[in-house]
Amino acid sequence: MSEPSGDSHHARLIARCAGRAAILTAVVHPCDRLALEGALACARAGLIVPVLVGNERKIRAVARDAAADLGEYRIVEAAHSHEAAAVAAALARDGRVEAIMKGSIHSDELLHEVVRPDSGLHTQRRMSHAYVVDLPNREEPLIVTDAAINVLPTLAQKRDIAANAIDLAKALEMPAVRVAVLSAVETVNASIPSTLEAAALAKMAERGQIAGAVVDGPMALDDAVDEAAAREKGLKSGVAGRANVLVVPNFESGNMLAKALILLAGAAAAGIVLGARVPVILTGRADGVSTRLASAAIALLLARRS
Repeated sequence: MSEPSGDSHHARLIARCAGRAAILTAVVHPCDRLALEGALACARAGLIVPVLVGNERKIRAVARDAAADLGEYRIVEAAHSHEAAAVAAALARDGRVEAIMKGSIHSDELLHEVVRPDSGLHTQRRMSHAYVVDLPNREEPLIVTDAAINVLPTLAQKRDIAANAIDLAKALEMPAVRVAVLSAVETVNASIPSTLEAAALAKMAERGQIAGAVVDGPMALDDAVDEAAAREKGLKSGVAGRANVLVVPNFESGNMLAKALILLAGAAAAGIVLGARVPVILTGRADGVSTRLASAAIALLLARRS
């Protein structure tokens, strides 16, 4: 797969990394061609210094088949994918790597080791996942959260999800962060619990419990991203029609929204886990090099943010 075009949001994120030191990154179980070549491409782009965690015999066999040069990159032996995830989490916990990158391993298997209570990777915030979505007709990236970790987040967890996304937006140097808390409608309805939580989050932001952004909700998707729809409905808000962060009601809605944008709207989506002590680069196993480059660039910007 080709790298992002020079005028894409993701390409600009990668370009912004120029001059910043690459991050030492544990690449978990890079035991197929796509995962290994993706990690090496990120290294060639100056985004990461890979530490390959997995079965050395398999990794070297994949490298031979792909005619890939492993150079002097360190390989940390792990017998299988589950052990590789545990070893990578321990490396991050002990400060021996600055980020974790998913290789040819299921997301659930990797996240199990990252989010477990004794992983040593927790912060005061709930961990959450965000897609940084590059849509052809948008002037800036769109952050969609959470579509991978928190299945049915509580109000307190949604507060952390929003705060994590705001931190991400700041690291990406988005000049103004506008958070729409999504539901099916834009009015508070006691029969739709997500509208109650959205309204509560908006009020929490007004009271300083969520900082660094304008937060509003509940909003239907069209209210959040389409100024004409927001005007038609008479919504007066600093967010309506101009949201650049979408906080979804639950895992299912977020996952479907992200995949619809990718499959039906021609979007490219880079994935990152937030709220851990180190960034976790979480791409799909079938994602190409371009998505892996963008995801690594986001991790670098997070790790090197001032």
